[in-house]
Amino acid sequence: MYPSPDCNRLFPPFFFPVKWNFVAKGQKQLSLEVGDTVHIQEVCDGKSTSSPHHSCSMGVFPASFVHLKEVIIQQRGDEEVVMSAEMPLVKEVTTTLREWGSIWKQLFVANKEVRVKQVQRLMWELMEWRSQLLSGTLPSDEFKELKQKVTSKIDYGNKILELDQVVRDEDGNILDPERASVISLFRAHEEATAKINERIKEEQSNIQTDHSGISARIQSSPTHSLYVFVRNFVCRIGEDSELFMSLYDPNKQTIISENYLVRWGSKGFPKEIDMLNNLKVVFTDLGNKDLSREKIYLICQIVRVGRMDLKETNNKKCTQGLRRPFGVAVMDISDIIKGKIECDEEKQFFIPFFPYVLFSSSITPPLDPLSLLFFKKLKSQVVAENDFLHTLLNKVTALRGDSGGQGLWVTMKALVGDIVQIRKEYPHLVDRSTVVARKLGFPEIIMPGDVRNDIYLTLQGGDFDKYNKTTQKNVEVIMWVCDEEGKNSICLGAGDKAVSEYRSVIYYQVKQPRWMETFKVAVPLEEMHRIHLRFMFRHRSSQESKDKSEKNFAMAFVRLMKDDGTVLQDGLGDSKRMEDVNSYLSLPSTRHHHGDPHKAAALSRSSSNVSGSGGGLSVSSRDSFCISTLVCSTKLTQNVGLLGLLKWRTRPELLRENLEKLKIIDGEEVVKFLQDTLDALFNIMMEHSQTDDYDILVFDALIYIIGLIADRKFQHFNTVLEAYIKQHFSATLAYKKLMSVLKRYLDVSSRGEQCEPILRTLKALEYIFKFIVRSRMLYSQLYEGKEQAEFEESLRRLFESINNLMRTDYTTTLLLRVITHSVLPKQYTCCFTLCAFVSSECRDVLLPMMLRELSGALASMADGPHDERRNSLELLNNILEVLSRDNVGETFKHIQDIVVSLLRIINRTVITMGREHALIVSTCNFAYIVLRSTYIFTTLTFLSSISLQDFLMESFLLFKDLIGKHVYPSDWMAMIMVQNRVFLRAINTYADTMNQKFLNNDDFEVQLWNNYFHLAVAFITQESLQLQHFSPTKRNKILAKYGDMRRLIGFAIRDIWYKLGSHKICFIPGMVGPILEMTLIPEEELRRATIPIFFDMITCEHAHSGNFHKFENEIILKLDHEVEGGGGDERYMQLLETILLDCAAEKPTLRPQVQHFVSLVKGLLMRLLDYRTVMSDDSRNNRMSCTVNLLNFYKDINREGMYIRYLYKLRDLHLEGENYTEAAYTLLLHSRLLKWSDEMCSPQFEFHGSQTQRQLKETLYDTIIDYFDKGKMWEEAITLCKELAEQYENEIFDYELLSKRLEKQAKFYENIMKILRPKPDYFAVGFYGQGYPPFLRNKVFIHRGKEYERREDFQNQLMSQFPSAVRLNTTTIPGDDIRNSPLQYIQCFTVQPVLEIPPRLKNKPVPDQIINFYKSNYVQRFHYSRPVRKGPVDPNNEFASMWIERTTFTTVYKLPGILRWFETTLSPLENAIETMESTNEKILTMINQYQADWSLPINPLSMLLNGIVDPAVMGGFAKYEKAFFTDEYTQQHPEDRDKLLRLKDLIAWQVHPQVQVTHLILAVFRYLDAPLNTINFAFTDPVTGWRNLAPREESDRRPAPVPRAHGGVLQTAEEESGEGVRSERTGKNSRGRIEEK
Repeated sequence: MYPSPDCNRLFPPFFFPVKWNFVAKGQKQLSLEVGDTVHIQEVCDGKSTSSPHHSCSMGVFPASFVHLKEVIIQQRGDEEVVMSAEMPLVKEVTTTLREWGSIWKQLFVANKEVRVKQVQRLMWELMEWRSQLLSGTLPSDEFKELKQKVTSKIDYGNKILELDQVVRDEDGNILDPERASVISLFRAHEEATAKINERIKEEQSNIQTDHSGISARIQSSPTHSLYVFVRNFVCRIGEDSELFMSLYDPNKQTIISENYLVRWGSKGFPKEIDMLNNLKVVFTDLGNKDLSREKIYLICQIVRVGRMDLKETNNKKCTQGLRRPFGVAVMDISDIIKGKIECDEEKQFFIPFFPYVLFSSSITPPLDPLSLLFFKKLKSQVVAENDFLHTLLNKVTALRGDSGGQGLWVTMKALVGDIVQIRKEYPHLVDRSTVVARKLGFPEIIMPGDVRNDIYLTLQGGDFDKYNKTTQKNVEVIMWVCDEEGKNSICLGAGDKAVSEYRSVIYYQVKQPRWMETFKVAVPLEEMHRIHLRFMFRHRSSQESKDKSEKNFAMAFVRLMKDDGTVLQDGLGDSKRMEDVNSYLSLPSTRHHHGDPHKAAALSRSSSNVSGSGGGLSVSSRDSFCISTLVCSTKLTQNVGLLGLLKWRTRPELLRENLEKLKIIDGEEVVKFLQDTLDALFNIMMEHSQTDDYDILVFDALIYIIGLIADRKFQHFNTVLEAYIKQHFSATLAYKKLMSVLKRYLDVSSRGEQCEPILRTLKALEYIFKFIVRSRMLYSQLYEGKEQAEFEESLRRLFESINNLMRTDYTTTLLLRVITHSVLPKQYTCCFTLCAFVSSECRDVLLPMMLRELSGALASMADGPHDERRNSLELLNNILEVLSRDNVGETFKHIQDIVVSLLRIINRTVITMGREHALIVSTCNFAYIVLRSTYIFTTLTFLSSISLQDFLMESFLLFKDLIGKHVYPSDWMAMIMVQNRVFLRAINTYADTMNQKFLNNDDFEVQLWNNYFHLAVAFITQESLQLQHFSPTKRNKILAKYGDMRRLIGFAIRDIWYKLGSHKICFIPGMVGPILEMTLIPEEELRRATIPIFFDMITCEHAHSGNFHKFENEIILKLDHEVEGGGGDERYMQLLETILLDCAAEKPTLRPQVQHFVSLVKGLLMRLLDYRTVMSDDSRNNRMSCTVNLLNFYKDINREGMYIRYLYKLRDLHLEGENYTEAAYTLLLHSRLLKWSDEMCSPQFEFHGSQTQRQLKETLYDTIIDYFDKGKMWEEAITLCKELAEQYENEIFDYELLSKRLEKQAKFYENIMKILRPKPDYFAVGFYGQGYPPFLRNKVFIHRGKEYERREDFQNQLMSQFPSAVRLNTTTIPGDDIRNSPLQYIQCFTVQPVLEIPPRLKNKPVPDQIINFYKSNYVQRFHYSRPVRKGPVDPNNEFASMWIERTTFTTVYKLPGILRWFETTLSPLENAIETMESTNEKILTMINQYQADWSLPINPLSMLLNGIVDPAVMGGFAKYEKAFFTDEYTQQHPEDRDKLLRLKDLIAWQVHPQVQVTHLILAVFRYLDAPLNTINFAFTDPVTGWRNLAPREESDRRPAPVPRAHGGVLQTAEEESGEGVRSERTGKNSRGRIEEK
């Protein structure tokens, strides 16, 4: 389109995505599909002229079909890249939705309902989020959160759809592989894989569990939580109540969490109305040990607050505010908390509630018998108020009665992580208002900064005498947390405010109440030493007047801290009550416990007692009171030695002693106070920076702690130590002290002197270095890099000390060297982040020693210790990572040293390592980093010719191995493509070096070049580069970013091949297969560039040997394997033929041979493509047909190896369908290739270890006889037995085998006479239409049915193989309209086999059992007959006018055979007869039409007759005369005499002048407009002579004969008279009049 004044030209920065499909209807229009992008060049009158992106097509289309978008132009080298300016995440979502959409359709078609719904849900979510992103109204925090959700959803969807993994940076953006190092890219893949796998575990509803019943995802986390949402509490109380919810272990009878307290009002609502629908709690700090408990209960203890007895009605006289036990609710939540049951956030659980009032003995029994029976049953299972808690809970869980609808409605969900993590991951569940109930005890991991100072106190029970009262007391315990001034702080449960006093539950008239109430005491640290707990005991009366007069009858107290500064010991305390309340603080508050040993054992805790005696106070021997405490504090310790270290400033004179005592303190106590202990050690070091008095002690204490954490018992504290170093460590001068002591130990050991701590030091070297690194970094930040030179010098001296230790030969240092060798690589990884390593001088010192040690470690990679190998590789990768930075100065020499020292070792290591080796990936990463750098190729210049050759050979082996077996997962496409880029660059560079040094005649190395070619072909044919197998989205991504690497390497192979000159013959036929594999790649330009190599090979071998048989044999052999494996197509066949023939046109001497070769390969390709097409088909018959076609082809071209290969494939197909007879005939073809001789078998004849042809043939005969026996073909089995018997008797004289064979033969004779063998039916099946493959199209086959198989069953099975085929219900041959139709038609009818009696049985009395076998076996001719009515019908004798039309079919081979069916055949003479009959039928039909309707045009008849008289093509019937009417043909085919006469008659009739005269008369009458029926036409029938055509009666008219042709029919016989007189005419569709008697 030319510009016009109304046209506007558009230029970037804009591009246009297509939003509607547009189908071009003219040459100048451009077709568009949704999602395409076009470049608009002109806009004119609502239409645009454009070209699609990445295309050279141009055209016009309506402008409304595209949408305008802004773009950004980026300069990449010499190219300009046009990119959309919209948000990258939006573009990613759009691309992802388009790709998922196509996959979703495929899943829908495949009827995968579950996956369809899953993908549909994911797509809906992405579309919704995409609209939010496009809105541009999200705040930054919400946008960041949404971005994380979108990327997580995309990655998850890609994983479940088996798409490529997308790697991202920390911000969620797609990582550019070109700008990232190999290591960072690899680690990004690892992190992405871990996240996706974690997400998949979350998404899966049916989480797989291990033997412990804990889900894998939950088991992988050290911290767990349980979310509980109290929806409602249904209970008829009538008073206020308190609900105490907690987690409980029924086996250990222990409450394992804090109580969650809900205060419930008497009206059925929470007392604080704001808490309605907001009663949420998270039980946190649970560890894997907690989840491994056999059972975990969620219990709720209900305490009512009000009167002593609910039955009391006079509220005014009753005492109020009494806490009375009311009942419990229990639920087993083991499966929920362990992840065995996935809980929906909206699913509610009902926890039934059972009140104490049901259990009370004061309840009046019901009067009716049924209720009384239930009451007695219930009472036998329940408990009274004073039962122990675990007894009560056990009885409630055993009770299966109805709770009357009373209970708790809750929602629960198991969450993974601590409170910080779950608030971040589950913000919709856990917010700031959610109550946190912590575990009673420490979590398994105590992170630095997690400060906790909680003391949990549990009222266990008491024993109180009634003294002067007539009944037992109603004891109430009142507790205060007091100091001298009376301050206090008590928390009854999580979610409740601190209260000033605690009042216990009151049990009515119970001598030994067991409260089992737990509450928390929260006291500031600075006041702990002044705090004590005071307990008051008081009797409470139900009457208010009496209750006011009651006074406290006893008291007790306990101090929280001992005199030595340690906190109260955990455990059980037993107390004697005190009868006065004055002056008790001066008394001792504890004494040793001498109580019941069973009680102590049950609690499994140490004991402490609360009591007192002294002036004015007396200890009662008749009363006791028991409590237990649990201290959960990261600041208060119960160990005197650890306390002395933590508070070393208070007693500095004991510092040395306390540092030495640290080593004997229990490890559990140390890790509990890990942060405080480390802070104390480094504070000691910092505050004594001017002296070294405590340096060694502190250093030893530090390595003791590090060694403690390395213990398996505390290994989960490694993360705590790492977090401490990164976040809380602040000792800026510690690096000096640590380096000094470390160097001292190393120097002492290197001199051979005894140094006891050196072993522990070397094992802790990793964290020592981390402390040194962190300390130096903090110092540099604080003082802006001050003392850098001094630090570098100290570091250099430290590494020299390590070098000295490694070089010593003292016996005492041998073990140290082994340990150092194993731990050094891991420690060195810490050093590369140091500023010191940035210095070139520091690298000069470190690298030589490291390379020396690492070369030894890598050399033993295959069998060395795993940790050592892993650390060595990590060290190498980190070295190269640091050297790749821009701020480390000149690195050329250092990288060169690394390459020269380690590259060949790495090559050899990878070659010897298996792909399943745990370190193969890390090893390959190092190799890729080196190969990616430019310095690798400078190494080649330093190698001698022999060393260079060895290096190249090793590299080629390494590359080929890695290409064939990728070390990365298949969905790591970015990593795989980076690997391919590295390989491509290296291969091309190595090829240039080989061209320079190994191409001359003297230096030419065949094996080296052979390895190169095989490597290059392996690279070009690897699966990750086959773009045709990828989705359009993935294909476009790869092409845009990496291009088609196959073309680059393919052109390089072509160029190098032509440079080989006279050396080409060395690679024939070895390189024929690899080159063929390369040419089969479906890339047009690559094929055109590489196929000529074949002709070059032909020319080369022909010049060398005078023929190219080796090339021909090899390409036929390889072509079979490659095409069967999926290579090749019809386009390849066309290109191969065209290119080779064009090349041969320039070589006249080779042209005939090349033409024959091309014809051979083309025929093979056609059959192989057909075979490959049907191998994935469900139709076993089609597979058999194509297999037979191939084995016949190989037999014709004398390729016995391939022929035998397909024989056994056919045998296997027969065995799958239990066609034992056909399997036997198939193997019989193999046996006929063998001789009864002791010659050795050729390789293609080897079978089951047989060595000679006799052995193999005998083995085959045994198998064939067995197959014939199963197929009941005993006649054939007898024939083979006779042949074997002949060999045993007259050749090898093995009479024992002869006797066994004769016994078997006799059994077969007996079977023939005694066992009934049903006759199989035979069916003629015609496949008509162009919809069938060539081997079926318009052909007729005779099928041998199975025993008792009906035609209907056979036909249904046939239709199931071709579900789209149309069944023809007639037996007449279809016309050309059906034959040429694009559809599929099937015709099936039963035929009768024609008995052919063997000559040896003729004219002999043969039993029926023997004759019946030959009626349905060894048959080749088949009849199909149908009745035909002719002439007037005699009602008295229907047989007088009944004619029989009989069609005879002849198959190519007799049935049964190697197939259950065979195609029918037709000779050239019969084909000529069929053609002439068809033409004559057309003429007769047309004349009859004109006679019936004179208005019809005569042009068709005129053209038909002209075509007969003067044929334009094929020569007409004159060709038949030359082919058949010769003396030579008559002499060679005397049996065709009748057929020749028939053909002469047909030709004579066709050229008879009457036909022409008829046409002339028709034309004249048409011209005169005369009635056609006024003239009588007469012409000669080719059989009966002259016949009157018109006028005649309607009843006398005989319809034009219809051909009875069947595709592939050999002979047709028709029209047998009803009286039995038959005349058989040979030739298909013969139609003649039969003489009547």
